[in-house]
Amino acid sequence: MNSISNTWNHPKTSAAGLLIAVVTIAGALSRQGITLGVAGNGTVITLVSGLATALLGLLARDPDRSAGHDTASDTNSTVKLGAWALIALLLPLPFVGGCSATNVAQQIVNWTPALQSAVATVDSTAGLLAPAEMPLFAEATAGFDAASNLLVAQAKAYLANPTAGVLAQLQSAVAIFQQQVNASLLSAAKITSPNSQQHVLNAINAVGTVVIAMLALVSSISSKIDVARMAAQSTTKLVAVRPYLDKGLATAMVARHYGEPVEMAQVQVALADANLAQAGF
Repeated sequence: MNSISNTWNHPKTSAAGLLIAVVTIAGALSRQGITLGVAGNGTVITLVSGLATALLGLLARDPDRSAGHDTASDTNSTVKLGAWALIALLLPLPFVGGCSATNVAQQIVNWTPALQSAVATVDSTAGLLAPAEMPLFAEATAGFDAASNLLVAQAKAYLANPTAGVLAQLQSAVAIFQQQVNASLLSAAKITSPNSQQHVLNAINAVGTVVIAMLALVSSISSKIDVARMAAQSTTKLVAVRPYLDKGLATAMVARHYGEPVEMAQVQVALADANLAQAGF
């Protein structure tokens, strides 16, 4: 009932969300080569995406001036819708692909403070566990500091020198770290104390969210052959750790990082997960 009430009370926001979903899905289908047929000089998918984006623009430029709506509220609504329209116009999404190598490299570097903070939280989490649980946790996360330092260094190196050779090193660093995170999630499941397990999963999920974002970014500027090679080296797949992934935490981190609505972050997280799973990770 709340969803129906919200839709009824905020029709423009609801319409904007629906149109963003249309543009997002159309972008995902287009990247997979799905066209749904020809429309004029383009495809049905590009036509639908273009119409949805145009309607978003009209919504953003058309504040509600009916009686009972104050100007400040209308202005805020218009600004928000304008921002959402801009996000749609910038699709593919920030860490799903379609950007230039330099732009992606900068995005990877922008994620590094969050990665370092998450790894620091992992280090401090050990103090919250019972003595008998600490060895298992320490073993599961033993390589996080080294992997984090290497990934940060490779991301900065690629931003400074975006060549194929440096990209190969970055691909290796992020793929290896992603495997470490997956393995640590499976190990955390062996901790029997519910409170301790939750502390551990929260800490590892924070690291995993950043690593998956970086992996999606790196994959977006890698060739299909390179992505296939990275995926082939991933022995522990995302499907195996999905029961231990916290989508709520991931969504909150992505929304905060990009300064965007939670609804948009949910789409990004879902698309990144789907794209990586389809690629074989």
